[in-house]
Order: sequence, then structure tokens, then C-alpha cells
Amino acid sequence: MPSPNATFTEMVSTTLRNHSRDVVDNVSDNNSLLRKMKSRGNIKTESGGYTLTYPLEYAANSTYQRYSGYDTLNVQASDVISAASYDWAQIALHVTASGRELKMNNSKEAMIKLVKARIANAKHPAANNLSIDLYSDGALSNQINGLAALVTGDGTGTVGGIVSSTFTFWKNQFLEYSGTPSTANIGDAFNRVWMPCVRGNDKPDIIVLSQDYYNLYESSLQNNQRYAKSDSASLGFDELMYKSAQVIFDDNSNFGTTAAVGYFLNTKYLYLVQHSEAQWTQDDDKKPINQDAVVVPLYWMGQLIVTNRNVQGKLVNAS
Repeated sequence: MPSPNATFTEMVSTTLRNHSRDVVDNVSDNNSLLRKMKSRGNIKTESGGYTLTYPLEYAANSTYQRYSGYDTLNVQASDVISAASYDWAQIALHVTASGRELKMNNSKEAMIKLVKARIANAKHPAANNLSIDLYSDGALSNQINGLAALVTGDGTGTVGGIVSSTFTFWKNQFLEYSGTPSTANIGDAFNRVWMPCVRGNDKPDIIVLSQDYYNLYESSLQNNQRYAKSDSASLGFDELMYKSAQVIFDDNSNFGTTAAVGYFLNTKYLYLVQHSEAQWTQDDDKKPINQDAVVVPLYWMGQLIVTNRNVQGKLVNAS
């Protein structure tokens, strides 16, 4: 007869095999920004590499020339492509049970309930903590680069190995709005961040606000309120519209700050990259040498990256 430990491990493995996308989807569906990136196909998979290196355009092609007849043409090579390089980050999550719990739940029905509860318990922190990391400045040990690192309050910073004070094309747009934000001036602040981010039809497609800014923006619309018609509504996300962009909010605690903040994002250039063998992927079960327990690890490895900072914007309150 299989031991309770073996039964628990096999049932966890079977459940995760049969519902292998559940943890992954729960993470992306729990955050409207990640869901937007997923719908764009911008949650990518890579099979390896020492770093994540993505090409970007950083200078105009200088060979554009008006000419007539036998004029000498400019055929000089134009160095227009460079690359941003990002380090991998790793996350571990564990499904655990003590020997006492396993022995107390040794019947089939009880073990099924225990396994379901432990897997559900693993899904929630995966979703919630990755949302926190998504907005972070990446300052914590081994943390991914969050939006606060990729899109800064003053447009500067070294992102993807590129120093934006040296290569000014790599600065993001920003506005430190002075004075007290209000329903009377929030529209003006939005306009002043939005315009520098627009390149013809290339423009922000989602605006992520702290609760403060979202409340002000919603109140400023009054009877002219425009709600987004998207599948996010079916998942319980509240959305408004600003021009062609969805406007959403997240909890202030996820932003890691009490200050009002807003991100004007063009997700065409924003990617969450995951390793093909570490997408909340199960490893072999472990049994601690000094504990009566069984541990089933789940591993994630990846990074949040941006390939064009110049079309991203950030609104912060200067006062």
C-alpha cells in the first residue's frame, strides 16, 4: 500500500498535470496589465541564454537623401540597432504537507480535499506576489524589474544595461505634476503625459493608476463616463477609457508607495518573458531530513522587459 507521502505527491503531480495551465493562467488573469500583455502575445517563452537580450531601434537611419541625376548617394552603414539585456529572475513556490496531516487525511476523499486546498493555497500567493513584483523597482533581492524600474519618475535610469543619461533615446516620458491633484486638473495631467508618448498610430494602450488618481479621473468624467468594452470586465476588473487606452487601477500597496502614480504604457514594447522549463513548473518532491513533511516545489524563471522606453510615460505628484 502506498505511503501517505507517496499518495500526496502523486495526487499533487496528477492534479498539476491535468490542470497545468491553472497556476499560469491564475497569475496572468489576476492582473489586468498581464492579461493585456497576454492578449497581445507578449508573454513570451525562451529556452535559455545567459541573459535575455532583445533588439531595439535607437537611432534614425541617416542615409535618407534627396538627390537628382548623378548625385553621389550616401551609402554609409547606419548603426540603428542595439539591444537591451536583462538578467533572469527566479521564484520558488512550494506545496507542502506535514506527516501528521498526511496520516490524518489518509483516506482517498480526505487526501483529495487536502491536495485541492494546498494547490489553491499555492495559486493565490503566486498571483498576488507577482502583481507586487510587477509594479516594483526591483530593489528586493532577486526581484524582477517592475514598472517602477522600467518606467521611472524622472525618465532616467539604467534599464536593460543601457544608461539613459548617455543614450537619451532610452529615456521614458514623465510628468511631475505640481500642486494638489483634483478632478479639475487630472485631465490636463493626462494630456501632458499622453502627447509625448504618441508616435502616429503608436500610442499607449493601457493606463495603470493608483487608487488616488483613478478615483479622481472617474469623478472628473461624471456623466460622460466611458467604460471599456473588453473581456476584462467579465473577470471583475473595473475599467474606464482615456482616448483609445483602457484605464485601470491597482491597490496602492502593490505599487509599494503611498504616493499617487500612473503608468501610460504601450504594451507593444512590454514583455513578460518566461523560461520554457520554469513556468510554475513542478520539480521532484523533497523530504526534509529534519522534518516529518513532504514538499513539492514549483519554479518560475523570467523577467519583465521593455524594448522601447521612449513611448512609455509616468505621472507622479511632485508635491
